[in-house]
Amino acid sequence: MYLIVIAWLYVTVMMAITEASAPNGSLLGAAITLVLYGLLPCAILAYILGTPGRKRRLQAKRQHEQAQWDAAQAAATAAPLPSTACAPDGRSHAPGAAQGASVAAVREET
Repeated sequence: MYLIVIAWLYVTVMMAITEASAPNGSLLGAAITLVLYGLLPCAILAYILGTPGRKRRLQAKRQHEQAQWDAAQAAATAAPLPSTACAPDGRSHAPGAAQGASVAAVREET
């Protein structure tokens, strides 16, 4: 893939140099030639030809994340929590009121 891109960029750079050095050529024409004949098509080609690699990397990432998720679930089900760990403070009742005067109590939406 990279060989095609490098070869095409070489050809378009030579076209741009020829455009710039021609008696009736200009630097603007050379820049337009380089961008429209060289960089834009190479960017599109590299994106299209890189699609299978991106899909493989994405699939491998998803499989890795799924394996981590499965391992975490297996670890969570293998070791049940003790009965004293019901609340964050280790007691079996619900937390009390708000923490301070500036913090409002949290209510459920109805």
